[in-house]
This record gives sequence, C-alpha cells and structure tokens, in this order.
Amino acid sequence: MAQTSIIFRLELNHQQVSFGDVAAAISKAGGDITSIDVIRSGQDSSIRDITVDLADKDEAKIVDALKKLNGTQLINVSDRTFLVHLGGKITVQPTLPIKNRDDLSKVYTPGVARVCTAIHENPKKAYSLTIKRNTVAVITDGTAVLGLGDIGPYAAAPVMEGKAMLFKQLAGVDAFPICLNTKDTEEIIRTIKAISPIFGGINLEDISSPRCFEIESRLAEELDVPVFHDDQHGTAVVVIAGLLNALKVVGKRIENIRVVVNGIGAAGVSICKMLLEAGVTRLVPVDREGAIVRRGEYAHPMWQWLADQPQVENTTGTLQEVIQEADVFIGVSQGRLLKEEDVKRMAPKSIVFAMANPEPEIMPEEALPHVSVYATGRSDFPNQINNVLVFPGIFRGALDCRARRINEPMKLAASRAIASVVSESELNDHYIIPSIFNEAVVTQVRKAVIEAAIITGVSRRIPPDFR
Repeated sequence: MAQTSIIFRLELNHQQVSFGDVAAAISKAGGDITSIDVIRSGQDSSIRDITVDLADKDEAKIVDALKKLNGTQLINVSDRTFLVHLGGKITVQPTLPIKNRDDLSKVYTPGVARVCTAIHENPKKAYSLTIKRNTVAVITDGTAVLGLGDIGPYAAAPVMEGKAMLFKQLAGVDAFPICLNTKDTEEIIRTIKAISPIFGGINLEDISSPRCFEIESRLAEELDVPVFHDDQHGTAVVVIAGLLNALKVVGKRIENIRVVVNGIGAAGVSICKMLLEAGVTRLVPVDREGAIVRRGEYAHPMWQWLADQPQVENTTGTLQEVIQEADVFIGVSQGRLLKEEDVKRMAPKSIVFAMANPEPEIMPEEALPHVSVYATGRSDFPNQINNVLVFPGIFRGALDCRARRINEPMKLAASRAIASVVSESELNDHYIIPSIFNEAVVTQVRKAVIEAAIITGVSRRIPPDFR
C-alpha cells in the first residue's frame, strides 16, 4: 500500500486537550507520528507541526478525527512530497558572476560575437564553447508516465525535473526537462530535431508504445548525438546486470537458462533484445494473448522481430503454462499475475524479477519460499532493479567520448559494469545489485561505455584518461 508523509499544523488548547489525546486520535485513524515540532508555546495554548506517515486513504480519516477532537484547531495540512516540488526542483545557474562592464563584454556583446563566428566556421567547436558538451534533454509527451498512463505534458513535468536532478547529482550532467504538447509522432521527431543543436544527448522518457520505437529509431538515425529511451533501455540494462549476478548466486550459465519475459511493451522488447545479446538461447516472450512464438505472424513490428529470432521458443500457451521449468521469470507487466503454484513449477534454483509497480507480479512472501533469487522495482524490498543505476553513467560516458549513438555493445558493457560493482564477497541472494547511491556505479559504467564506444567506432573523442 502506498505511504505518504503529511504535516498537520495544530493549535492545542491546554485546558481542553493534551498532546496524548492528539497522538491517540492520529494512531486510531491509521497514522504513525514520526516527528513533532513546536512552532509556538504558551501557557494556555501551543501550535505544533506533527509529521505523520500514513496510507494515502487515511489522510481524510485523520483530518476528520482531529477536527472532532475538542480543544484542537487544524490550521494547515501539508504533504511533504508536495512541499519539495514547490516552484520546481531545478534551477539554471551561471558558471561565473558578471560584476562589471568588462565581464559583460566578454560573456555577451561585443565579445560573444567572436565566439559565434568561431562556431559558425567550425560547428564542432560548439562542444567546447557551449553547454552542448555536458547537456542532455529529458523529453516526454506525457503519454506513459510511471504507472499513471497518459496524463499529459504538464503532469509529466515533475518526473522530468526529478530525472534532471539525478543526472546532475549522480553524474554531473546538466539536464533540462522538455515536455511536448503533442502526441503526433512526426511532430515529436521534427521538434526534437529542431531543438537538438544545443544538446549533447537526448533522453526520451515516458513515451507510450509502440510510438516510442519509431521515435527513437528515427532520431538515432537522423541526429548525430546519442538518443536513449530510458524506459526501454535503462530498464533492460539494469535487468541484465541483476541477472548476471543472480546467475552467479544460483550457479547457472546464461547460455543454458530458459527465460520467460512477461509484458512485451517498450521495456519488455528491449529486455528481450539484450537477453539475446547477452547469450540467452531459450527465450519465451509473453503478452496478454499468450506466448509469442518463433515463426508466428504478428501485426506489432517488435513482436514480429522477436518471432523471427531463432532463440525464441515455439511453445504456445498462457503465462501459467509456459512458466513450467523456466529458470528465470522477468515481469514488466501487471501486479499479482503470478501465483505461488506457478513459481513452484519453475526449474530448481529459479530467479524471479517481478518488476510491475506499485504491486509486483508476485509478492515476496509468496515467491521467496520457492525461488532462490527474488527482485522487484521497489525500494522497500531487497534487490531493487532501478534504472537510476543506468542513465547517469551511460550519458556521462557518451558525452565524454562524444558518442554518435548508444549501441547494444555499450548497453551490455554498462550491464556488466553495474554487476561488477557488487564484489564476490558481497554477492548473495539478497544483494545482487548495488545501491543507486554507490559512487562506484557511475564511474564504472562511464568507463565501460567509453571503452565500448571506442571499440565499436561511435566515439568522436578519446577522453584524456583513456589516452
């Protein structure tokens, strides 16, 4: 159940009510008090901010209980999550102060004209003389935001801002949120191409399937900067990283395992592609209509691509039917689709990545008695499969070597780098993936991505630490 943190500002009349009465009322209504701050204290009354953790549906109950309590006046109710979003979460800051006319003449007119001319004569100088060298556009049309669906570009903005914060904090990359008020594929492609000159990379985010495939592939072909749809590839990279370590825990080799992937949308297709790139030889993609089979005929172009791959099995059936004897289940679909009886029928030493949010395909209390390694996309369970481990380091590396694109070898290198951060001594069934705050992640991913870019010929610069 979703939890939130609310601050209730109360005025208490000491003649009529005690704080103990208030605490009891909050607890009875389903809240858990985590902190108390005295705003004003007097002999007859006091004002306090009471921070309460609660389930989303309990807020109204607590408000009602406090209003009914004699001697209390509810002054204000503040959601702490909303408070951190007030005015947005990012700003633009200059790299140096402008203190006098001389400073102004250098950063703006007339001095800036010389720099403009230099870039006009050699456009490659935009990388050294503008923000292009370190700036990524985080772009959405708001059609597939988190688990909320098509909520539009305005409502998508807080997610894009958060992504920009993570780029900066984790990898030092300057990122700017761009929310497009159109769902037209051609207009999206045209708009991104038109604004691309100032950006060193394009991070596509929360764009619905199947449009996201064409948008990304077209932009990757038509732009000379890396384009990365994080919902597809970021998820796939971290899944492969977790799987590489999970296989070490259970003592299996990737070329020998049978993998069932449930939910063949944007993330599912990319996961399947990376599984094949990593060496999986027995793959069962499953969507609502059942297993996608080899040599089948499908209207969805990505499903057809999968059906054409020799590693895809020819086994028909529902998820419950094809999961029998599977070594690995990877879910990017819907909560509660798997039952305890289903995972019991998997192969010995099975691995389950149940990544549907907010509810995984199977809860840990059902899965863990029967599987060897269990992971989800949630932070409140062990082994969180989180694409925050991926995009900061991938773009840091791509920007530093001025890569033309982010290709499959670069993504697979990123997966192996993330997996390598967990040492042999640390690795166990509850720790197959590093924390997003582990500083070694971005460093290792950057290094691996640059090496792969150089080897595959998509880099345009050799960073000094690689010479």
